[in-house]
Amino acid sequence: MKRVLWIVVLALTSCTESAVIALVDSSGDRLADAVSQTTFWAALEFLSDDALEGRAPGTRGGDLAAKYVAAEFRQIGLEPAGDNGTFFHRVPIISLTPNPTLSLLLPGRPTRRLRYPEDYVLWSMRDEPVIEARSSVVFVGYGVVAPEYQWDDYAGVDVSGKIVLTLVNDPGFADSTIFRGEELTYYGRWTYKIEEAARHGASGILLVHSAESATYRWATVSGSWTGPQVRLEAPPTELLLAGWLAESVAAELLQSVAPSVEAVLRIAASGSFTPVELPVSAVASVVSIIESSETVNVVGRLTGWGDNPNESVLIGGHYDHLGIGTPVEGDSIYNGAVDNASGTAAVIAAAEAFMTSGVRPDRSILFMAFGAEESGLLGSKAFAARPTLPLRDLAAVLNLDEMNLYGLTADVSALGVDQSSLGDAFTAAARAERLDVTVNPDAIRKGFFFRSDHFPFVLAGVPALSLQFGHEYAERPPGWGAQMDLEYGERRYHQPADELLTWYTPAGAMQQLKVMLRTALKVADASDQPTWNESSEFKAAGDARLQQ
Repeated sequence: MKRVLWIVVLALTSCTESAVIALVDSSGDRLADAVSQTTFWAALEFLSDDALEGRAPGTRGGDLAAKYVAAEFRQIGLEPAGDNGTFFHRVPIISLTPNPTLSLLLPGRPTRRLRYPEDYVLWSMRDEPVIEARSSVVFVGYGVVAPEYQWDDYAGVDVSGKIVLTLVNDPGFADSTIFRGEELTYYGRWTYKIEEAARHGASGILLVHSAESATYRWATVSGSWTGPQVRLEAPPTELLLAGWLAESVAAELLQSVAPSVEAVLRIAASGSFTPVELPVSAVASVVSIIESSETVNVVGRLTGWGDNPNESVLIGGHYDHLGIGTPVEGDSIYNGAVDNASGTAAVIAAAEAFMTSGVRPDRSILFMAFGAEESGLLGSKAFAARPTLPLRDLAAVLNLDEMNLYGLTADVSALGVDQSSLGDAFTAAARAERLDVTVNPDAIRKGFFFRSDHFPFVLAGVPALSLQFGHEYAERPPGWGAQMDLEYGERRYHQPADELLTWYTPAGAMQQLKVMLRTALKVADASDQPTWNESSEFKAAGDARLQQ
């Protein structure tokens, strides 16, 4: 009798579990089916139109774009989730246009004044019109402090008040057996180098450029850091200035370490490297023209219906672009159709899908259009620094930066699938859409995971994914997708030619968006928040976030 009773209990349990799984799958299907191609395309057409003048932060076009997204959120039925009961979250911006000088004092030689911007670029790290620094120069290798790799390039040296010279990339660039080899970690990004120098009290930092280690040419450096440098208003640190040195100049300064920059890279990647005070002093100044302005993030919320409505999953993408700039073939409006009118349109379509499907997740869903991404992730940085909910209650961030307008694919990709348990949720969501998950090795090598609006949240410990294109296109020859990416990068990326082209189609974007919506629902309905993988350099930040 007892055996029969247990069989009945097990059968009922099995049926209940099957019913729950079926219910979850049914919710995901309803959500995916509710995605409107018409809504997506209409928003994309409007946001990429010349009437919005390229949507630069603090301009008429940028303000119109923000107000349009807020109106769409209100019409869809989202609750305001910005400042003071509005859809807008303030992003204060300061712009500094630098006019720098940099001279080197080497023993037994006349003072050498470097050429700007041929030999160096330099900018102020303070919101002040004039900054000056004079100090010895300390070479700190890759400038990395990574306890999980037993690595400390600042060990045994006090760089307080001094200028540090550091390599970009991480030690795995020179020795594929350490760190992640050719896969760039955050320790390799120039932004990390500056943060670490500030943590150690340095007065300045100079980054050594080489095309191989930086993954871009000096022309990219001189073009990016010679105009207005836009950032958030923030309290000052001890760090006064930051800049880049051309490889030829850096090689001269590092002669006491090794005869070439290539040799220096190898020495700095050895486990026996120690910081070196170089036989040189630097005299630097930066006179800046300062302007203040502001832009906004646009934030709406669908409140959760389960046991965790105070926790949220964020679906976001940036609405800004470059505005009106240098004419190319007679066109001066940088429309940013792919980058990122497409992602903003997808956020709007995602919000509508949740509302019209009737799917009510356990956790809340935040929908966000970030401002000033092209200026250095400023909107997302501002929200991560001053969120409208505790960061411990932000379960995950799903970022939509450039949607696939080329056509249907057999695969889909996302940055960050290897970092946290979100990778499993994304893979399951892709499987439900009959898509394979592929990885773009070039994106990993160049550190694209660290370069979009999800990343300020990653630094704060929030697991995140950033959607990418698949590359196996239906009815296209092998390699066609990679060729299209190359063509876009060379001809349209950050150019007036990034317009809504006649041959574009929403089909691929619909595939991507359905996968991201299924992922969001899986995370929203899970019993626990996603977790960082043990191997991730962001796990410690994630653990700390949950203790706040």
